[in-house]
Amino acid sequence: MLFFETHQEQLIETSYVLATLLVVRFIINLTIKKVGRKRGIYKARIKLICRYVTVTLVLIAMLIEAYIFGAEFKELALIFSSIFAVIGIGLFAIWSILSNVTSGIIMFFNFPYKVGDKIEIHDKDFPITAIIEDIRAFQLHLRLDNGDLVTYPNNLILQKAVTLIEKDALD
Repeated sequence: MLFFETHQEQLIETSYVLATLLVVRFIINLTIKKVGRKRGIYKARIKLICRYVTVTLVLIAMLIEAYIFGAEFKELALIFSSIFAVIGIGLFAIWSILSNVTSGIIMFFNFPYKVGDKIEIHDKDFPITAIIEDIRAFQLHLRLDNGDLVTYPNNLILQKAVTLIEKDALD
């Protein structure tokens, strides 16, 4: 009971911050779902991008809450720079995963090909002609003409020239 009396002002500010972030989350997720439906993107990909938004907003909420409860900006900057330095070193080792996730997000909003399209990837060493079966966070699932399944990293699909051969070849 003493906690609530002592920190009443911070708790009121916290409720405003949480309400605001929930409204922002709702609006962003609604926008993502509308864009996804308009472009014919699978629900699983839409949910994945919505999860990314939620995680980002939770991290922002934690930062704001620390400030509300009295953390100085210098302290927060030190903590976050230390955390990001450690994460940066760790993520440097797995940069390709981050590259693929980032490419997956970019592909969600701006990728001219859909699941079911037959495409040709112009790669000097390994040219591929296949049907897109699935677009995931890390890679595309491509079905070759001989029936083999190929997983192709998202970051590479954005770096290579791609030709649309047939729209929605699965029909």
